[in-house]
Amino acid sequence: MEGIRINKYLAQCGVCSRREADKLIEQGKVWVNGEPAGMGLLVSKTDEIRVNKKLLQGPKKNVVLAYYKPVGVTCTEKDRHADIKITDVIQYPVRVTYAGRLDKDSEGLLLLTNDGDLINAMMRGAHCHEKEYIVKVDRRITPDFLAGMSAGVYLEELDITTRQCKIEEIGEYTFRIILTQGVNRQVRRMCQSFGYHVKSLKRVRVINVKLGDLKPGKYRELEEDEMKILYRQCGMLNKSK
Repeated sequence: MEGIRINKYLAQCGVCSRREADKLIEQGKVWVNGEPAGMGLLVSKTDEIRVNKKLLQGPKKNVVLAYYKPVGVTCTEKDRHADIKITDVIQYPVRVTYAGRLDKDSEGLLLLTNDGDLINAMMRGAHCHEKEYIVKVDRRITPDFLAGMSAGVYLEELDITTRQCKIEEIGEYTFRIILTQGVNRQVRRMCQSFGYHVKSLKRVRVINVKLGDLKPGKYRELEEDEMKILYRQCGMLNKSK
């Protein structure tokens, strides 16, 4: 805890995000050892830190939740136009936020955590973390479709070509696909390029964490072994506690 930035400290304590912490500091609502905190201030566990006059008890233990996001829930915290926000359905003693989005029309595994460093590590595209989906489309799957999808697809509206990926047919209209990047609505856009429309999309795995038999709308805390593997694959083994 020696020499940690004040905004990161507040995030680790579950007070708010780092960006929101910066706003609190600008508003003069964060005090360290009886003095208003400045941007970039380094603090340690021996400092007395207050937010809105409330004394903080220190950083929370790192937690990661596996949540089965149902169709209709939006991965957002403050969008007033969203019918059901992620913050409306997750009630947990420690403030957690999502690590990677899953669009409103999709369902399946969503990881949530109070560890901002883990979120950043998971979101780095260069790390090529795997995400696995089960997808149902409106037309019969053909060998040409599978070959085209796996080779990488040029998405004209985004002017990018997706990375090569693993894909296999598991039914006349259903396939399994493993991606290593996080383009917005990537599977739907890829399918659309071949004239297919996605009828349902379920994410069943993120890195080493599996959806398993989790029911829609339910969540569970990751087990210790899962946490260690997740942190190790994100290059953060020593930070999993």
